[in-house]
Amino acid sequence: MNKLTNYKTSNPAFTNYFWETNKNDSNKMSVSGILLKSFICLLIIAVITGYIWKLYNQGVDVKWFTLGGMLAAVVISILVSIRQHWAPILVPLYSIAKGAFLGGFSALIRAKFPELPFQAIGVTIITFFTILILYQTRLIIVTKKLRSIIITSATSIFVVYIIAWILSFFGIKTFVWGTSWLAIVFNIIAAVIASFTLLLDFDFIERYKNKASKHKEWIATWGLLVSLVWLYTEILRLMRTLSIRF
Repeated sequence: MNKLTNYKTSNPAFTNYFWETNKNDSNKMSVSGILLKSFICLLIIAVITGYIWKLYNQGVDVKWFTLGGMLAAVVISILVSIRQHWAPILVPLYSIAKGAFLGGFSALIRAKFPELPFQAIGVTIITFFTILILYQTRLIIVTKKLRSIIITSATSIFVVYIIAWILSFFGIKTFVWGTSWLAIVFNIIAAVIASFTLLLDFDFIERYKNKASKHKEWIATWGLLVSLVWLYTEILRLMRTLSIRF
């Protein structure tokens, strides 16, 4: 039991704070429950994204959806972190925010490269199941060393993005948003790390299935959404950069 208590993941939705088990609760978290909630949330994201694409085609400036969705997702994530019992309400709201972000972000890319968003979705799905198979067959085993590498790498990448975002307000351009080979390499590394966070999340869910309280399925769903949206965004950015260069 001590091993479970000490287990950590790079995804903030899967920290020990969220997974303290209530032994008096007979209704426990299940994988099927997580899958159902994840499907519903992904459907919400898809519908919102499609609606914003429609608005963009009608001439609406969607950049505010991108910025607003991103900021709203950050605020909601903080609320989920400190008020986990609000998750059944907050996670669907998070899905709406992410739908607004992805809708605006992908609409601008789709305007120049119409097929890229759909191709990125396909690659994301393939990557998801590839990581799942690698985990289930134990071709990749989540060790303490691997866990530490992924956590450190993910944290470093987010720090770089935050710094680049802040500098952009002062008109300072960084390699992160460019099309240089350095930007491409960074983008590839970020996509790989994003996919590996799924590996850690699968492992954590398996450890706590049928143990954590039922309402924490929403927390698990939120964690998977964080990883999947990050992965999709990195893949779409990479495909856009490669399309521009080649």
